[in-house]
Amino acid sequence: MRISGGVARGITLLVPKGDAVRPATDGMRQAVFSSLGSRVSEAWFLDLFAGSGAYGLEAASRGAAGGVFVEQSAKAAACVRANIAAVAKSIGRGTEAFAVVKADARNVPLGGGKVPDLVFIDPPYEIIPEVAPGLFQRLSELLASKPDAVVVFEYPGEIELAPPGWELRKRLGKGARQPTVGFFLRAGPVAAA
Repeated sequence: MRISGGVARGITLLVPKGDAVRPATDGMRQAVFSSLGSRVSEAWFLDLFAGSGAYGLEAASRGAAGGVFVEQSAKAAACVRANIAAVAKSIGRGTEAFAVVKADARNVPLGGGKVPDLVFIDPPYEIIPEVAPGLFQRLSELLASKPDAVVVFEYPGEIELAPPGWELRKRLGKGARQPTVGFFLRAGPVAAA
């Protein structure tokens, strides 16, 4: 798996061994970042269920200012740290703008840092129905001061997400048991994704 665009394009990312991580495909990441466009430049991100860190690192390659990766697995968190070092070197930056928090992503860190402009969520598919409502509720609190923040949520095509207070602005991909990505914004008059 590689960074698909930006300054670090082509950098190989380490992925933890085993089936505990299902990395976002290069094609899906390209489609996501094409859709996000200029929102990525200078943005702060939060990458939940980070796995290899592919979404956040793709954002870094494309000009994001920095962000936080939240990953519960020690093996995956170690891969994220190594991937941060490789991408930071490629883009000619230090690693200080990026943090890895070894924690359960269901307990989204509130406060203590910058409020993100972009939130990437790519959980194990089997837990999405259980965890999505709580994640969106906590994100409503975290993102209260940034009503135009975008939540980018990867989930399989057969699942529909309609969290209260949020609006699905765009969905990429289709088909049951195929990866799709939804772009969610707080409900109300905010900029389109």
